[in-house]
Amino acid sequence: MNTPPHKHNRRNESPMSQPKFPSESLPDHIIHEILTWLPVKSLIRFRCVSKSWYSTITSRIFINTHLDRAISLFNYNSNNHNGYLLYTPVPMGPPNCRKLLCAGVRNSDGTLTQISSIEIPFYHSRIVGFCNGMLCFASYERICKDLIYLWNPSIRKFKMLDGTSISYTRIALGLAYHSEKNDFKILRIGEKLEPAEAEVYTLSTDSWRRVVISVEGCNGSIDGIDDSPCVFFNGALHCIAYNTHKFILSFDVNDEKFREIMLPRNYLDELDGYLDGFSQNLTVFKGSLALIVFGKARVGNSNKCHIWVMKEYGVVKSWTQKSVAVGWVDSFYGCTDDGELLIEKRNGLLLSFDPESLKENSLGFQFPTWVGFTSNLMESLVLLE
Repeated sequence: MNTPPHKHNRRNESPMSQPKFPSESLPDHIIHEILTWLPVKSLIRFRCVSKSWYSTITSRIFINTHLDRAISLFNYNSNNHNGYLLYTPVPMGPPNCRKLLCAGVRNSDGTLTQISSIEIPFYHSRIVGFCNGMLCFASYERICKDLIYLWNPSIRKFKMLDGTSISYTRIALGLAYHSEKNDFKILRIGEKLEPAEAEVYTLSTDSWRRVVISVEGCNGSIDGIDDSPCVFFNGALHCIAYNTHKFILSFDVNDEKFREIMLPRNYLDELDGYLDGFSQNLTVFKGSLALIVFGKARVGNSNKCHIWVMKEYGVVKSWTQKSVAVGWVDSFYGCTDDGELLIEKRNGLLLSFDPESLKENSLGFQFPTWVGFTSNLMESLVLLE
């Protein structure tokens, strides 16, 4: 029986007549554009499609473009969720057991739903910064005190940085995103060094450089520094330092200049620092640089939380104060975007505290080793190359 003329016998077709893979008929720039909008997990798999796709996806230009798109999407959809909590619970098992990095979404009722968990690939280390999908770790054991790591958990890649040449008795570290160059930088500041210097690591060049700290409050050296992780805000890293007086030392990531920001005048006057002491923490509170101070009040013998907010960045006169009563706080971990404080009480329970309503919400776990808040769980391909 003859084959009808409107039907084809595919067995007799030549290889040239076979349908092409869809991407083969698209211009390279169109393929590149489509790929930059895809999620990280898909791109990791698509490296195996062809040599050209592998070369494209692992190129620095593509990685930077993909990160730009991820940041743009977050900025466009920034009000669609309540934010995410990153935390490391107390490790179970042997002392050297690796810790977990967990992520949970904050629900509208204040509860926390865990959505992911990944093993941290480092021993004896603490998280000193995170932004745009990248985390920075520093070792805290004396035997490896100079080790610093950059880790991208979304692609399971990390980079161990070369040791630096300066040894300090006390240091402050911070991770920042350099938006003008689509790059990451790490700041390392130490105390009791003359002349006062800091070290800056740049990911794109994979190198450290020394930068002179030249500000009025420094007076040639830094006698003391708060070793809490530096706060990244408004394109700069911030920490508390002192010489003849305490001040906020800021480092602009773009021009790499240090600047002095004065703390609120007499911000400790209402607290009794001689009985139970006090704690002071820089943070970002509702989109402004802020100083959170916990301590026992001089009058009334109650525990107080003073929230100092710099309404206009860099303007000392714009510091405003809000004081609320709060129970004793063992640890402060930062603020959510809507202004709740993430605190740990003496029972080890992690709480979110609303300074407006004075309401406390338990987040469902105790004694975390580290907690951080982010408005997004941005994934990136940084470190893939």
